[in-house]
Amino acid sequence: MESLELLTAWREPLIRAGQVLLILLLAWLAQRILTRAISRLGARYSLLPQEVLLPLRGLLRWLILGSAFMLVLERLGVSATVLWTAITGFTAVAAVAFFAIWSVLSNMFCALLIFAMGPFRLGDTVEVIESADKPGVKGRVLAINLFYTTLQDVSEEAAGALLQVPNSLFFQKSVRRWR
Repeated sequence: MESLELLTAWREPLIRAGQVLLILLLAWLAQRILTRAISRLGARYSLLPQEVLLPLRGLLRWLILGSAFMLVLERLGVSATVLWTAITGFTAVAAVAFFAIWSVLSNMFCALLIFAMGPFRLGDTVEVIESADKPGVKGRVLAINLFYTTLQDVSEEAAGALLQVPNSLFFQKSVRRWR
């Protein structure tokens, strides 16, 4: 009698554990079959280059694993609607935050590239060219920080004035350099 009570007490958790294992096994199997099929199709017909197949297989793998994760959480009692709402809300907030700080991150990344690649150095005279027929910003590099490169204007009209040029501009426009 006691073993029957123990069996009924553990029946529901064991069934859920079996369902979770089955979901994970099927997701793994589906991922393996589909990625192999994509690889074979790509090799046989050479429709897509290897540079496209690799991200496609990765995207497919993440979609299958994400779906399996959602199914597992649903079997464990988490509402799919609540989970989906949380994921989409977080994604929307992250996208808005990313676009809000895009220019700041762009300038910081370009500063790292300026330091690492060294397209110009302190003391160099540089000119950011707007187009072939327009003169651009020209000056001697005084300082490079995370957001701006400070130039001392060398034009006759505003000689000595300080110009702060966003670092990203050096990678968007053509640049002339004099040592």
